[in-house]
Amino acid sequence: MARIAGVNIPTNKQVHVALTYIHGIGQTTARSICDSTGVDPARRVNELSDADVLRIREHIDGNVQVEGDLRREVAVNIKRLMDLGCYRGLRHRRGLPVRGQRTHTNARTRKGPAKPIAGKKK
Repeated sequence: MARIAGVNIPTNKQVHVALTYIHGIGQTTARSICDSTGVDPARRVNELSDADVLRIREHIDGNVQVEGDLRREVAVNIKRLMDLGCYRGLRHRRGLPVRGQRTHTNARTRKGPAKPIAGKKK
């Protein structure tokens, strides 16, 4: 099992798919990593040599922000918005949708399960 950026990536998948298991790497970034390191994206991870894995690991460490650093930066950005007291920060604070979605109906993922109102008629 190859370990890149602190994540065990699956060995039976193609390289460009396996790299997307790392937080912060999507399909486009995974393909660009394969191109810049000279690794064939269609090869399986278990077919890679140690040198290939090392090249991928060094490229990710040097050029892409992933996992803990990325999560920390996102958390700091959200905390900054909340401290400023701007509209987006207030929405984060209240646990409501931040990007202008309606909340009269829907938004259950963000608001949590519906709370029944006592004595409401059907």
